[in-house]
Amino acid sequence: MRSILAEACIAHLDPKRFSASSCGQPGQVAREFHPAAVAALKSAGIPLPNRLPRGWDELARASAHPADFVITLDETTGPRQPLWPGQPDAALWAYPDLLDGRDPERVAHDAVQTLFSLRRRLELLVSLPMQGVDRSAVRSDVRDLGYLR
Repeated sequence: MRSILAEACIAHLDPKRFSASSCGQPGQVAREFHPAAVAALKSAGIPLPNRLPRGWDELARASAHPADFVITLDETTGPRQPLWPGQPDAALWAYPDLLDGRDPERVAHDAVQTLFSLRRRLELLVSLPMQGVDRSAVRSDVRDLGYLR
């Protein structure tokens, strides 16, 4: 659910400069949008992504378009992730699992809170200069956004 919120949010904030793809561990990717994600995005006036998340194996194929950044939202998946084409910069923006044994009301509340937090980070991300600057400075800035509270 976290990556769907992030993908929808960045597409809403700056679809011309950024293209995001929601993905997850193959075999554990949702086959439909979670109702709490749908409700959180609707309440923020953000449209749903055009497609469901995919397994990261699809995005890690050698023929896939290389990414500039891979932002991981689940700290437990880091060691299992594939090698990404083009060796993109990576950052961890850890968010708790929203579906981890919680009641539906709590999930809905946490989805809205996660969306607001992601939106704040993504607003800062889209404000970063990406062209004509030191790549290591941008990499550091993107990683530092993971510590924003």
